[in-house]
Amino acid sequence: MLQFDIFGDNQSTQYPIMSDARIYSIPFRFRRVENLHILFWLIKDACWALNLKIPALLMIIPTISVAVLIAWQTRRIFSELLHNVTVALWITANCTWMIGEFYGWDANLWGPYGLRQASVIPFTAGLLLLAYYYLILAPNKAFRAKMAARTAEAIEQEVNPDGKA
Repeated sequence: MLQFDIFGDNQSTQYPIMSDARIYSIPFRFRRVENLHILFWLIKDACWALNLKIPALLMIIPTISVAVLIAWQTRRIFSELLHNVTVALWITANCTWMIGEFYGWDANLWGPYGLRQASVIPFTAGLLLLAYYYLILAPNKAFRAKMAARTAEAIEQEVNPDGKA
């Protein structure tokens, strides 16, 4: 149980914690890039919501670029790679939809279809990647063990690239 004194009155509140004590960590430079990515994404979406076309369109480039960089950085950790490729696909869909709304191309571009409907393609690709991972790969105990070993190796290579202890 974790204890927190939320109100400063020495009345601790107890919260159960998960029994799995494993800690997930990534190299700091990866986390820094992920945090920067969140900032880019929020700026892009805020510009979209405020109908600021030029800044929103300009933010597509760093937002997608950093999403691809994150996927590349995590390429040795398969579960992270799949999730990060899915994020890149999600952002691609999101940007496609945004462009469609900005220019009136979100419907009736190809018959009844527009960029809003076209955005379903990358959304679906991301969903299929994650479905494959969670329904086929992740339940396989041998796969999980193999990926845990590869993940440990990848993290060790990141932390200690020249192999010295």
